[in-house]
Amino acid sequence: MLAVALRRLAWIPPVLLVTSVAVFVLPRLLGGEVTRSVIRARSASSTPDPATEERLTRELGLDRPVVTQYLDWLGGALCGDLGTSFTTRSPVGSEVLGAAGVSLMLAASALAVALAVGVPLGALAAGRPDGVADRATRWGGAVALAVPEFVLGPVLVLAVAVGAGWLPALGWGSAQEAVLPVLTLAVWPAALAARLVRAETAEVLGHPSVRTARAKGLSPRRTLLVHVVPRALTSVVAGAGPFLGGTLGGAVVVEVVFAVPGLGRLLAEAVGDRDLPVIQAGLVLVVAVALLAALATELAQMAADPRLRP
Repeated sequence: MLAVALRRLAWIPPVLLVTSVAVFVLPRLLGGEVTRSVIRARSASSTPDPATEERLTRELGLDRPVVTQYLDWLGGALCGDLGTSFTTRSPVGSEVLGAAGVSLMLAASALAVALAVGVPLGALAAGRPDGVADRATRWGGAVALAVPEFVLGPVLVLAVAVGAGWLPALGWGSAQEAVLPVLTLAVWPAALAARLVRAETAEVLGHPSVRTARAKGLSPRRTLLVHVVPRALTSVVAGAGPFLGGTLGGAVVVEVVFAVPGLGRLLAEAVGDRDLPVIQAGLVLVVAVALLAALATELAQMAADPRLRP
């Protein structure tokens, strides 16, 4: 496992380097539109003055060759300096890391809720085929997987926050404000986890060891908890990568809908304002997290199933 981890880790720096080149060069192909967007973001002016545009282009360093700009940015990034935001004029590192911490908390909370609901529901559904829990898991899971976050979020806001008045509609500063974003983001991975555990549990129930345990007089509940669920969880471990990918993707929508100050919302605003330093740092960080998550998923699979070890 250590050799696999080292080989995978060796690939991360080259991938991040290629990613940084792409996210640095492609937005700069827009030319003067970047400067005009920054001026509009700073002053709300719809028709920037040509002299102001030229001065700001020099101030932002956009008049230099792209290669020079990239090498300066890369040198600063390697030293921990990700530059200054074009629009807020704040250090990019503090903005991105602060927003990433919020997104990480949102994603971790959503995944915890999803696993706490999806795993027991999937095991219960497999234990009683065609029962109430099984039918609810199949039909409810199909609906949950089909409804995107940008539909579910506003529906929950209208029903729970506006209609019933039980919870705040927007924000992230308190536990009550976090409920609706977390629930919206947890629905998809909970449905997927329930389906995976149900399918894997149904297969494991036919394993000889399970039949032996039943023949020895072990109760159905204990058989399910001791012999079936631990094996069925391998499918959840294998699906950890898609879980995280889907959660991070959905977090962008959820953060915008519920005004959560996370990385997804920060990037969405930065794209609209053409805030290149924020876009560069945020996208590289997202790719780094995705690569590390893929590595952690592979190592967890090998730890759970010795057959996958080299």
